[in-house]
Amino acid sequence: MCTSAPFVVQGPMRIAYLECFSGISGDMFLGALVDAGVPAALLEETVAALDVGARLEISRVDRSGISAVKVDVYVHGEKDAPREDHEHGHHDHRHNHDHRHEHEPVELLEHNYAKGEAALRAGTAVPREPEHQHGRGLKDIRQIIGKAKISEAAKARAIAIFEALGKAEAKIHNRDIESIHFHEVGAADAMVDIVCAAVGAEALGVDEIICSSLNVGGGTVKCAHGTFPVPAPATVELLKDAPVYSSGIQAELVTPTGAAIIKTLCTRFATFPAMKVEKSGYGAGTRDFSGHANVVRLTVGEADIEFSAKVSQETITALEANLDDLNPQVFGYVMDRLLEEGALDAFGVPVQMKKNRPGTLLTVLCRPEDASKLTQLLFTETTTLGVRRREEMRQALARKWVTVDTRWGQVRMKVASMNGTVTNYAPEYEDCRRIAADNHVPLKMVMQEALQKYFPGTEKH
Repeated sequence: MCTSAPFVVQGPMRIAYLECFSGISGDMFLGALVDAGVPAALLEETVAALDVGARLEISRVDRSGISAVKVDVYVHGEKDAPREDHEHGHHDHRHNHDHRHEHEPVELLEHNYAKGEAALRAGTAVPREPEHQHGRGLKDIRQIIGKAKISEAAKARAIAIFEALGKAEAKIHNRDIESIHFHEVGAADAMVDIVCAAVGAEALGVDEIICSSLNVGGGTVKCAHGTFPVPAPATVELLKDAPVYSSGIQAELVTPTGAAIIKTLCTRFATFPAMKVEKSGYGAGTRDFSGHANVVRLTVGEADIEFSAKVSQETITALEANLDDLNPQVFGYVMDRLLEEGALDAFGVPVQMKKNRPGTLLTVLCRPEDASKLTQLLFTETTTLGVRRREEMRQALARKWVTVDTRWGQVRMKVASMNGTVTNYAPEYEDCRRIAADNHVPLKMVMQEALQKYFPGTEKH
């Protein structure tokens, strides 16, 4: 998902780690940047350079005992208040609709920003307007950012964030990206969030920004097209390939702008990386949840390139169960089901169990957010009465797929690399098996030809 270009660094490198245990929005990211040392004056100068009638108000707030920086955007002297305010006092399902972090947009299309916001606060329908009345398109936004007196690199990153939003909306609504008009995301307050995020990330002076798994929240959100479950459609599209989960909080924790910032500025997802911590900062969201700090944390430090760039690190869950009375045919079925349901790996090892019975130690490796689901599958599909669970750290080489052409058809090669150098490669078994069966040729012949067609340095993209 993260789209930043690969980097090459010699010697020690500076990295930043974003912990999104309460999601992320544009204003939260700005608050974390300021708290981590990015000068507030730089962001204020950036807002002035945009010349869209906006200003920042930066304050320190408390979120469940955590001191954090809150960034508010005022446009023409008015602050965009949280939308849930008009719902206080109600006790129906509407209470969960719009618990967003700040002035983040509800929807990108088909209603005027000011009128749409007013309708949402009043609890009435969002007005739909003719196509010709739509607001700023990508062309307008590029022009505004292009005229601002900020670095060219920051301009490119800010435009990339808007283009990520536009691409997501274009796919959802089956439109060309240039026809997308940003009524809310293109409004001045969101432009401030996005451009300041690009400028602040550059000022942070790091070689890489790494991100944790994202807590997306829950409940529902009202958009221009109706009520949708959290995360909203645009957010789901932007979070493709990102590790996400929900802690059960009934609120929209990751906004489209926050997701677009992560997609554009971060290079990868991982658990807390090995680093020498220099400083950290907390950016606050608008809501103050009971017992849950509504903040995003940004930690900056130095990592050794010899360690950090070789392998990625992540926390995985290992599930284990001892089986001594399960039909072997069922065991094979269970293995298939585990992989279908998202297990990273599953394997069995022969063991000698109590009363000298031969049995099988079944081990399942999975992402932490899939552990409960797979544990339930083990209880329902096997004869075990207990499942052991533990968290483990996994280091993995970077992997990708490369396709080669054999005389019988295409075969995918799994290629592993370390610091950009290919270390292992192997043909995908299922591709080779299918080709061998369809063409009535030995499997080993297909695999040998696939290997001959591929060798490091001449990859097909």
